[in-house]
Amino acid sequence: MNNSDTRPQITPEKLEKACRILKVIAHPVRMSVIELLDKYEQLNVGEIQEHIEIEQAALSHHLINMKDKGVLQCFRDGKNMVYSLKEKKIVKILDCLSQCEME
Repeated sequence: MNNSDTRPQITPEKLEKACRILKVIAHPVRMSVIELLDKYEQLNVGEIQEHIEIEQAALSHHLINMKDKGVLQCFRDGKNMVYSLKEKKIVKILDCLSQCEME
């Protein structure tokens, strides 16, 4: 008996949602943002930029894309936009990846 025999069947709707999420996060910068927001819960753009060391314009592009696709949420705090994970379970995807032995 293999894992697919014991794992519940995934509905087509869940597969569609999973594919959309995977497309959004399939970039090293975006995965780094998810890891940071898992660790710190909420950060503004400048704080994220300090950790990832990417140009602010490029980072903002990634953040807006992730927000528009429902991965992140944000609010304004004075002049700063503060981001957090909209769905914290998304971190489980990174957990799975960290356990995989990819060559």
